[in-house]
Amino acid sequence: MRSCARCFVCHWYRMVKLNSEQIKAALPAVKSWKKKGASITRTFPLKDFVGAIDFVKKVARAAEKAQHHPDIDIRWNKVTLTLATHSEGGLTQKDFDLAKKIDALAG
Repeated sequence: MRSCARCFVCHWYRMVKLNSEQIKAALPAVKSWKKKGASITRTFPLKDFVGAIDFVKKVARAAEKAQHHPDIDIRWNKVTLTLATHSEGGLTQKDFDLAKKIDALAG
């Protein structure tokens, strides 16, 4: 098991990198997310900058609870999130689980 010095979760929770067939099977459950290299990404359009920040705060709470954190790009009225399990060098089930939670937050 590889571990990430920055993430204590990797030390107690084995995250297995998904193979291409598993990723293909998982993508329909997060249909608005697109595979991009070794990650999945989605852009959320929002009303304005305050709306974008409010959304990011909700995502941050969900990410902390899951102990899994997306890369976040905040623009005036949109937020782009990218999920990957860096310690495993690609996508794991944890990425897809958090994507589903984030989709629920977005409504």
